[in-house]
Amino acid sequence: MADRAFRPRMTDPSHTYLVVDDDREFAAALAAALRRRGQRAVLAVDARSAEAEARAHRPDRAIVDLRLGADDGLAVVETLRRLLPEIAVVVLTGYGSIPSAVEAMRLGAVNYLTKPASADEVIDAFEDTSVSSGPHRLPTLEELEWEHIQRVLHETRGNVSEAARRLGMHRRTLQRKLARGRPDGGGT
Repeated sequence: MADRAFRPRMTDPSHTYLVVDDDREFAAALAAALRRRGQRAVLAVDARSAEAEARAHRPDRAIVDLRLGADDGLAVVETLRRLLPEIAVVVLTGYGSIPSAVEAMRLGAVNYLTKPASADEVIDAFEDTSVSSGPHRLPTLEELEWEHIQRVLHETRGNVSEAARRLGMHRRTLQRKLARGRPDGGGT
């Protein structure tokens, strides 16, 4: 995970984050970035270790990947909220969808982000959920589609024809979507 233009940003040091992601490298990088910002962070790579770390460290914030190998991140959200009713959870995933975002919120997640996300974006996702901030904004279908297109373009090293083939759309359709640019998303 790239720590985009790192600027030390100290936040309230009273938070303990539980980072739950089966991508150990990503989880370690995110935890390190949180620590550089004055936060405490513990790691878990699956549902079982997430529950054990939650019991041992009693975190007040959790970042949970939606896909945890054989485990379901939504089940982890449910477990964490049962164990620690006051915990704030942000679901982070590389495979976003409106139904999974809605289900995450129904289970008590305070926000939902698509990968890649910087440590600042993750912290902001928790901060932007205060009672005064109003209702949580779920990503629109257009935003999720844009993120998916960008992921596929990255995987194909910018080859539009190959990306269009993998996306199951005509090359010209993809070019038009790219020309329109990132969807507004209501302030994102």
